Amino acid sequence: MARRERTPNTALASLMREGRIENAQLARAVNRLGKESGVPLHYDKSSVSHWLKGSMPKSEARPAIVEALSQLLRRPVTSSDAGLGNAAEPSSSADVVSGLIDLGKEDMDPSRRAVLSAGLYSALLIVPHYDDLAGRYHATAAGRTARIGMSDVATVRAMTEKIADILDDLGGGHARPMAASFLVNSVQNYLRADGTEETQKAMRSAAADLVYLTGWMAMYERHQRLGQRYYVKALELAGEGADHITYCRTLRGMALQASHLGYGNKALELADSAAEAAPAAGPRLVAFLRGQQAHGAAMVNDRRQAFRRLEETERALSRADGRNDAVGGYDRAAYEFHVAHVLWELGDRPGSVKALRRSNRYRPVQERQGRVHANGLLATRLLGMRHVEESCEVWSRFLDDYAGISSARGDEHFATLRNGLRPYQKLAVVRELSARVQDVARLKVA
Repeated sequence: MARRERTPNTALASLMREGRIENAQLARAVNRLGKESGVPLHYDKSSVSHWLKGSMPKSEARPAIVEALSQLLRRPVTSSDAGLGNAAEPSSSADVVSGLIDLGKEDMDPSRRAVLSAGLYSALLIVPHYDDLAGRYHATAAGRTARIGMSDVATVRAMTEKIADILDDLGGGHARPMAASFLVNSVQNYLRADGTEETQKAMRSAAADLVYLTGWMAMYERHQRLGQRYYVKALELAGEGADHITYCRTLRGMALQASHLGYGNKALELADSAAEAAPAAGPRLVAFLRGQQAHGAAMVNDRRQAFRRLEETERALSRADGRNDAVGGYDRAAYEFHVAHVLWELGDRPGSVKALRRSNRYRPVQERQGRVHANGLLATRLLGMRHVEESCEVWSRFLDDYAGISSARGDEHFATLRNGLRPYQKLAVVRELSARVQDVARLKVA
């Protein structure tokens, strides 16, 4: 039987020529993005050669290839552009409420969670400007039998604060499904109900806060594309609700997501956009935004700007009143956490560790999930500096909290703990901690 000839992928070849992208360079970018989305990929330059000759990569790798090309070319590229067929993209509805509910229903469906989680974060996402969103809302619900009042708005805000409390205490694995369920089963009805224009805008503002929190939880649970999609919906709702603060807070959340994934330029761009969009922000929000700008500046090695932004953060925080919002709040613990990130990015490891310790001292006792992440990060950095005994002490505190929460970020730290201690098993303190690690692992499986 004659072997079927493959048709060379001229579209992919054209894109690679345009960006002067080498085979090995594309393979590395695809592998990095696969790891980022939880899909292990192990391609090399010969793999890319096969694609160019007409071999079709496996379906789960194609989104990573398209995103890698987009990032390397610094412009959006579609699956079709790259000769990889037509890929279905998440639905984007002109009706923000319909789009949000579709997203919430997908998030609630266990059979869809794996698909949602595997979606790739887009570093080239175009963020809608506040001024383009603010005038978009029009009252369209007149004549409907259901009618909302300010008490319904208060219900959404109260539920958002309760979910935030559950997040702090029990982790995003428990809190996010509750948020998605509340969005689908209750909030959608409020958003489609009749009411005064003032009430409907207030409801969109309240919903934006909840959607921002849901996106933050998805990001924290390492569902990066899902988190990004929730964030965009939060921006749209905030614009329609004339809620400038939640719009800026969401942009800052998007900057945090970009920084966590290592996109320094994007992180700084989003942090700057958030700050520019908040000319009349109060001192706590200013501190919230400036701290993220400091981190972004450090990621691109702009030492002068990073320290200037930290100074502005501290000054703004010193002027803030005593009330710290449950959603998107900012306090001394968060400030020291930003200091730690800045110092680490700029090469001051001991200074970063000291700042993380200060952050933990300031952290409220009820913020268990935040403490799990902070202690996991501190212990990892101490271990990397070969301060093994100090690291074990912090890991022990990490286990105190981790045993009682459901958190993908916590799971990530736990895996680091188990792998990181292996070279030091001769030390008594490590053997003692390892025995406890096994107990916690059994507890998590049970």
